[in-house]
Amino acid sequence: MEKRRLKKHFFNTTGPCNPDDHYMLAPHERLVGAQLDRYISDKLYWVLHAPRQAGKTTFLQSWMREINIGGEAVACYVSVERCQGFIDPNDAMPLIVEAIRIWADRCKVPIPEFPQTDAGSLLNAVLSNWAAIIVPKPLVVLFDEVDVLQGEVMISFLRQLKDGFTGRGVGKFPISIVLVGMRDLRDYITASKGGRAPNPGSPFNIKEDSATLSNFSKADVTELFAQRTTETGQQITQEALDYVYEQSQGQPWIVNSLFKRATMQILNRESVETVTLDHIEEACEKMIMARETHLDALAERLKEPRIRRVIQTIMIGDTDGTINRMDPDVLLATDLGLVKWELDKGFMIANPIYEEIFTRVLNIGFHDNIPSPSTWQWQTSDGHLDMNALFREFQDFWRNNSDTWQRWTNYTHAFPHLLLMAFLQRVVNATGRVEREYATGSGRMDLAIEYKGEWFIIEIKLLRKGQTFGWIQAQGLKQVIRYRNTFKPSAGHKKNITGVYLIIFDRRPKDQKAPWDERITWEVVGDVNVLGC
Repeated sequence: MEKRRLKKHFFNTTGPCNPDDHYMLAPHERLVGAQLDRYISDKLYWVLHAPRQAGKTTFLQSWMREINIGGEAVACYVSVERCQGFIDPNDAMPLIVEAIRIWADRCKVPIPEFPQTDAGSLLNAVLSNWAAIIVPKPLVVLFDEVDVLQGEVMISFLRQLKDGFTGRGVGKFPISIVLVGMRDLRDYITASKGGRAPNPGSPFNIKEDSATLSNFSKADVTELFAQRTTETGQQITQEALDYVYEQSQGQPWIVNSLFKRATMQILNRESVETVTLDHIEEACEKMIMARETHLDALAERLKEPRIRRVIQTIMIGDTDGTINRMDPDVLLATDLGLVKWELDKGFMIANPIYEEIFTRVLNIGFHDNIPSPSTWQWQTSDGHLDMNALFREFQDFWRNNSDTWQRWTNYTHAFPHLLLMAFLQRVVNATGRVEREYATGSGRMDLAIEYKGEWFIIEIKLLRKGQTFGWIQAQGLKQVIRYRNTFKPSAGHKKNITGVYLIIFDRRPKDQKAPWDERITWEVVGDVNVLGC
C-alpha cells in the first residue's frame, strides 16, 4: 500500500491564519494595551486597531474560539466589510444585520430575529434580540472591518451601540463588543464629523481601551521559521533570518511572504535545502516586483493629500514643526502602518520594503521614460560601475529635462530625489542594489548603491530660498562623511566603499538661481565628489 503523505503547513499571506494549515504564532502575545481577562468580566467595549494584514482577523477568530470553548460566554465574529461605499444608513443598516445573520450561521451561534423597524434603531433591536436568545450566557460581539463605515452610517452605528451600552447585560444587550479596523475610533469619529474632533458629550465615549497588535520581534521571526524546521527538517541561515527582520521590521505579512516565496517558489515545497541569504534576497525582489494586493493597497494611499504631506516630508528629510505624533495626518499614516517614530531618528518609513515600494510607485513614470542605459557611458572596461561617468550623464539629463518632468508628479518637493533614484535604478536594479535612509529633520536623503561588491555612498541635499551653496555644501560634507563612517550594509554584505558623493539640487526660486552653466558643477573635497545640479 502506498504510504499516505502527511500534509505540510505553509506560510500564509492570504486571509486569517489557522493552526491546521499555517505556520503561525499566537496573536494574543502581540496585543499591546489590551486586557482580555477584563473585557468580559467587567462588561467593557474596546477598540483594536492595527495596519493591514497585521493579524487582526486571525486574533479575533482565535479569541472567539477560546471564548466559546471556555463556555463563559457566547462570542461571534462579524465582518461589516459588505457595507463599504454606502453612505445612507437606510441602505447600510440592513446590510450590517444581514452580516450578523451570515456570521452567526457560520460560527454556529443562534441567529437573532430581525424586527421591522427604522434604520436608526435596527442594529440596537437586533443586538437586543440576539442577547435575549443566548441566555443564560452573555453575548460578546467582535465587529471587524469597521473602517469601511463612513459618514452618517458610522455615526448611526456607534450611536446605536451607545444606546444599548447603558443597559447591557445578560439577555439584554452584548456585554462586550470590540470594534476592529486599521484606525482608532477617534479617527472614525473625526472623519464622520467632517474633520471636527469629538466633544465630551458625543455619543462615542464608550470604549475602555484602544489596543493594537505589534509587529513580530526578531525572536518571533526565528520562532516562526523554526516551526517549518521542526516539521520538515529544513534549515535557514542566521544571515537570512537577520535580513528578513531587517527588511520587514517584523511586519507579519512581509515575513510570511518572504518565507513563503523562499520555501515554495524559489525552492519547492518538498525541498529540505537550507534557505540562504541569496534565496531571501531573490524572494524580496520578486515580492516587490509582483506588487501583491497588500503592497498595492499601501501604495494607493500615497495619492491621498494627507499621506503625501507626511511621506514627502520624511523622504526629503525636512523639518516641519507641524509634523508631530499628535498630528491627525501622522496618526493616520502611523495607524496604516506606513510610518513609525523612533527617538534617535524621528519619523521614518515603517520598513525598507515599504521604502522601496513607495519609491518605485512614485518614480515609475520617470523610470519608464528615461532613455535606455545602453546610450550612456556608465561601465568600466571590466564591467564595474563607473559612477563618475554615470553622474555626468545624470547632470546632462537633469539640465535638459528637470523643468519639464517635474510636472509629472504631485511630490514636487521630492522630485529631485525621485528622478535621481529612477535614473540609478535603470542601471542598478538588474545587477546591484539600492539602500535608502531618510527621516524627518535629517535634512537629506542617504543612498548606498552596491554593484558587483562595491558600494557607493550618496547624499542628496536641497539648496533652498535664502541659503547659499557654500553653506549647504559645508553641512552636506559633514553629513555624508558621517554616513560613510557609520554605514553598515544589509545582512550578508561586506562594506567595500568605492566612492562618496554629495549632490546638491538648487531648488531656490528662479530669480535666485544661477544660470545652468554655473549651476552644473563638480569638485572634489577630500575624497568626496560634490555635484551641483
